[in-house]
Amino acid sequence: MAKKGPNPVDKHVGSRVRMRRLMLGMSQTKLADGLGLTFQQVQKYEKGANRIGASRLQHLASILQVPVPFFFEGLPAADEPKSHAASLPHSAVFEFLATNDGVRLARAFTRIPDAKLRRSIVDVTEQISGGRKN
Repeated sequence: MAKKGPNPVDKHVGSRVRMRRLMLGMSQTKLADGLGLTFQQVQKYEKGANRIGASRLQHLASILQVPVPFFFEGLPAADEPKSHAASLPHSAVFEFLATNDGVRLARAFTRIPDAKLRRSIVDVTEQISGGRKN
């Protein structure tokens, strides 16, 4: 019998842990130390390979300075069809934001004080990517 992959909810929660950790500029080792774990265990949580229990999730929320529901934001409702849930555009955004480049880009973009300039950057990016056209 083939081993099944990580549960989609565990993957989502893990990616939210990773995204928040990166937003804070925290290493896996520092997070692991705060939890009393090894960084390898944090890696498994972030990949969704290991499930995060309720008390550990509460501890993570405290360390990462977010409420527990943060880890479930963007998670499709259980009654939505799987094909629809997997195709939601915001899931790609969350995956991107859970990368170093995503966090760096979001930080830099939010530091641009001129709203008109931010809109221009979005327009240029969409044109380069072949996205929305005017």
